[in-house]
Amino acid sequence: MSIEDWRRKIDEIDSKLVELFNERSKCAIEIGKIKHDLRLRVYDPQREREILQRIKGVNHGPLDDEGLQRLFERVIDECRRIERLEREKKD
Repeated sequence: MSIEDWRRKIDEIDSKLVELFNERSKCAIEIGKIKHDLRLRVYDPQREREILQRIKGVNHGPLDDEGLQRLFERVIDECRRIERLEREKKD
């Protein structure tokens, strides 16, 4: 494949990632609503540890566990931010 072919493939993957990130964010918003109703905190360190352990367990590379963890920490952080924004709208 040529560089253009590889770039097209990356563009397709990026579009799928955008869809998946938004789908994940919608789930986080719904979880945030439940947490709000139950008066639970947005940040759940135990759940974050579980997520990071699970994603490392299914990782087959070439991205190493540390790189994957950094990516997911950012994704989780953004989902928490969205949960907080939604909570502020409710309050």
